[in-house]
Amino acid sequence: MCLASFRILTLAFLSTWASSVLASVGMVELPSNPSSGPVTIFYPTTAEAKLHHRGGFQLEVALDAAPASGNQRLIVISHGSPASPWVYFELTRTLVLAGFTVALPEHFADNYKDDSEPGPSSWKRRPIEVSRAIDRVRDEPLFGHALDFTHVGMYGMSAGGHTALSLAGGRWSPSRLRAHCRQNIADDFHTCAGLTTSLTGGPLDRIKLAIVLSVHNYRFNDYAWYEHMDPRITAIVAGVPVAADFDPESLKQPRVALALITARLDRWLVPRFHGDAVLAICNTCEHLADLPSGGHGALLAPLPAEMSQLVATLIGDPPGFDRRSEVPRLNEAITSYFTRKLAAGRN
Repeated sequence: MCLASFRILTLAFLSTWASSVLASVGMVELPSNPSSGPVTIFYPTTAEAKLHHRGGFQLEVALDAAPASGNQRLIVISHGSPASPWVYFELTRTLVLAGFTVALPEHFADNYKDDSEPGPSSWKRRPIEVSRAIDRVRDEPLFGHALDFTHVGMYGMSAGGHTALSLAGGRWSPSRLRAHCRQNIADDFHTCAGLTTSLTGGPLDRIKLAIVLSVHNYRFNDYAWYEHMDPRITAIVAGVPVAADFDPESLKQPRVALALITARLDRWLVPRFHGDAVLAICNTCEHLADLPSGGHGALLAPLPAEMSQLVATLIGDPPGFDRRSEVPRLNEAITSYFTRKLAAGRN
C-alpha cells in the first residue's frame, strides 16, 4: 500500500472514530395513542446532550433532537415488572453509541407508574405491545424512513425476558405456572409470590405458602396456550427470563436467533427453573453471559435509588459483584450480539 493510500485510510478511520466519540443520545417520548401506550425512543444524534430528570433518574440526553445517521437497525426493549425505561439507560446508551435506535414501550398496568396487573395478565399483552411499538417507530416521520424494519432486534429482562421468549417462538400457559408453583414454591418463591411477601423461616411461612397457592388456583386456572410472532424481529436476547410456564418443546428450535443471560445468585427467578431450563432444551440458543456473582438486578443500570427492603434484597447486588466492571462488559456483549446478528441482516 502506498503512503498516500495509507494516509487516506487513516484519515477515514479517525473521522469515523471521532464522529462516534462526538455522538450523543437523543430521546423522544411518544405519548399514548389509540394503538399503543407510551413509547420512549433513544437514538444517535449530534446534538448536545444535557441532564434531564425522569422518574427519579438523571439522564444525559438531547431531547427531541434531530437523529444522526446510525446503522439503520432498531432494538426494542421490554422492561421488567414493574419497571421503567430509565433502568435500562446504560444498556440503551451503549446500543445507541454503536448506531442502534432503541424503543421502549411502557407495558400497560405493569410499569413503575401502574403495577396493578403483573404476571400472566401482562404477559398476554406484552408481545403485542412490542409489535405496536415497532409500528409506532415505523410511523414516526423522524425514524420511519431511516430504519430497516425487516431485521429488528429485541431485548427483554425478567418479565421482559418472558416477552422475549414468547417472540422467539415459545408458547406458555398460566396453568403451567400454577403447576410449577405447586411443585416448587418453596425453592422458587418469588416467581410465584412476586413482591407480595417473602419467606423468613418462621412459623408464618406455611400460611404464606398456602395463601399464594390458593390465589394461583383462582387466578391461573387457564389451560390455553399463548404465543405471538412478529416476522420483523430476527434476533432476541432474553435476560434472566421468567420461563417456568413455557412448553419446553416450543423452545427447542426457536424461530429466530436467541441468546440468554443468566445470573447465578438470582433470588427472584432461580436460574435452574428458568434460564437454565431453556438452555438445557434449546438446540440453537447462545448462552451470551453467565454472571457467577450477579443477582437479578445485575442487568439493571442504573439501579433505582429508593427501594423497599424486599426489592433491595431481590435486585440489589450480592457481596462480591463488581458492578462497575461487570455491567459495562455485559452491555457490550449484548450490543456485540445484535451487531453480529442484525448488521448484515443475518440470523
